[in-house]
Amino acid sequence: MALTTAPPAVHEYEELGRLMSLMTGDEKHSAAATSTLDVIWALYDQVLRIDPTRLDDPARDRFLLSKGHGPMAYYAVLAAKGFIDLDTLTSFATYESPLGHHPDSNLVPGVEIASGSLGHGLPIAVGLAIGLRARGNPARVYVLLGDGELDEGSNHEAIAVAGRRHLDNLTAIVLDNQSASRGWPGGIQGRFSVEGWAARRVNGRNHEALTQALTTPHDGRPLAVVASTEAGQ
Repeated sequence: MALTTAPPAVHEYEELGRLMSLMTGDEKHSAAATSTLDVIWALYDQVLRIDPTRLDDPARDRFLLSKGHGPMAYYAVLAAKGFIDLDTLTSFATYESPLGHHPDSNLVPGVEIASGSLGHGLPIAVGLAIGLRARGNPARVYVLLGDGELDEGSNHEAIAVAGRRHLDNLTAIVLDNQSASRGWPGGIQGRFSVEGWAARRVNGRNHEALTQALTTPHDGRPLAVVASTEAGQ
């Protein structure tokens, strides 16, 4: 049961808690969802060039939620911004609901990839950024992943490829909640910087700092924004 796009909605950040509370049931991954809330809101409220009434616009920015488990915050923001109907939130994770435990690009308007299996989002984003550049498309690609995903070898390869191809249309936002089992010399920023990325660290709860980090020019390089959140979320 695919959703149709809802009429444009106007809801403020303060309402997101209420919207998330509409989604009930077991296995909600509430901590994982809460950790992503501020980054996703800053992106959709201040950064992304996406019109919910023109989802097939080839020049739209692409947002990929690689950290796809616990997508309640994502669904709440999509509803707040008019991509999906608020009434659908109450069906979360029920039989035949389009709002599953992992977001499905075939069912939910505005969702670009089906995600949840960690380690896939950044490689997909790199390929998408390369394809958009080859077509002369000005759209940007943003991908949100967790620090634990960087343990996956696929991400190390994606980081290297993006840096060597100077993919300045690509931005990776890494939620650092200290869940990675291995570290890197120089930290997460160092891991990206050594491969030719511009890298910045901000408070992952500060919308102004997030927006500034995501919109400041980065000299023809891909951008990595490391967003610090509470440990364990």
